[in-house]
Amino acid sequence: MSIETAGFGTLIVVLIMATVTLATRWGGVFVMSFVPIGYRVQQFISAMSGSVLVALLTPLAIDGDTSARLALLTTAIIMLLVKKPLPAIAAGVLVAALFRQL
Repeated sequence: MSIETAGFGTLIVVLIMATVTLATRWGGVFVMSFVPIGYRVQQFISAMSGSVLVALLTPLAIDGDTSARLALLTTAIIMLLVKKPLPAIAAGVLVAALFRQL
């Protein structure tokens, strides 16, 4: 099946993606309403956010270009120094943009 991306096709694709996103988010909340939040579940939820971040950044660190690796390194260093994510992310984006301009 293919959807034509001219005209209303793009809108249909966006609406389908929004529906799937909402269904998975609301479905997760619905399922978790039946799970008692104990110590082990709390530990799992806390560890899951870090593992998702590592899963997203590892391919970039391995297969990325020099500017991507430099941006990751800059973000890590600024995060360790400042301990605030927004300045670290901004510095990483700035380094990647500057390095790619050169």
